[in-house]
Amino acid sequence: MTLRKYRPSDCEEIIKLFYQTVHTINSADYSPEQLDVWATGNENPDVWNKSLSEHYTVVSEKNNTICGFGDIDSTGYLDRLYIHKDFQRQNIASQICDVLEKSVVSDRITVHASITAKPFFLKRGYITVKEQKVIRNGISLTNFVMEKTISQAL
Repeated sequence: MTLRKYRPSDCEEIIKLFYQTVHTINSADYSPEQLDVWATGNENPDVWNKSLSEHYTVVSEKNNTICGFGDIDSTGYLDRLYIHKDFQRQNIASQICDVLEKSVVSDRITVHASITAKPFFLKRGYITVKEQKVIRNGISLTNFVMEKTISQAL
């Protein structure tokens, strides 16, 4: 398993991974209607590529298959962290998160964690700031604003 920076040629595979992960892994915590508005299957590759290219994006790859990805912006907002449904519980999310957290100069990392991802972030030292409801196409999705203070070594 190798970690590397995102390339625009990864975008379509990443969008498929996102859709499959949401619709399988998150199905224990969200209804089919919620999953459908979260990951529609019609994500715009141009919009995703622009966002992933502007953020610091890390891709995990094994045998030319993308196993996971994550991205963080310059303010310390960890935007996305998704691991392929067939590569769960292999420490990939932790490896990606380690790299993302070390990449920013901010002293605080913020994430909007799903119900499914909340325990992962709690184990990494994040605290829950608040629970929130996000409305997409009239459907309510619960997530959690979570933060982690990063101590910067001098």
